[in-house]
Amino acid sequence: MHEITRDIAAWVASTGIRAGLLTALCRHTSASLVITENASAAVRRDMLRWLDRLAPQGAQYEHDDEGPDEMPAHLKSALTGVSLCVPIDLGEMMLGTWQGVFLIEHRAAPHRREIALHLAGE
Repeated sequence: MHEITRDIAAWVASTGIRAGLLTALCRHTSASLVITENASAAVRRDMLRWLDRLAPQGAQYEHDDEGPDEMPAHLKSALTGVSLCVPIDLGEMMLGTWQGVFLIEHRAAPHRREIALHLAGE
C-alpha cells in the first residue's frame, strides 16, 4: 500500500479550485484505491493479510494469463474499488484527521500505475 494523499493534495491545490468534488480513478484492474487510517502501519498490514485470505493465490482460478497472482489481484481490486470521491473545501480534501488515500498494488511484482484525477467545482 502506497500513501498518495500528499500527491493528490498538491494536485488539488494546483487547480485553484476552492470547493468541489474530487474523483480519483485507478486505471488498472489489479490495483485499487482506498481511504483508510494513515497513522498506524498495522492497519495496512492487517488489511493486506485480510485481502490475501479472501483471495489467495492458487491453482483454483481459470484466469492466470499473467501468472498465479493475476486473478487474486483482480478479485482484490473488485473488493476494494478503483475509484474514490472526496469533497473539497477551502482548497483541501475533507479527509478525517487519521484518513489517507492509498494505492494498493495487488500484484506480487510492482507495476507502473496511473491515477486519473478530476475536480469539479469553483
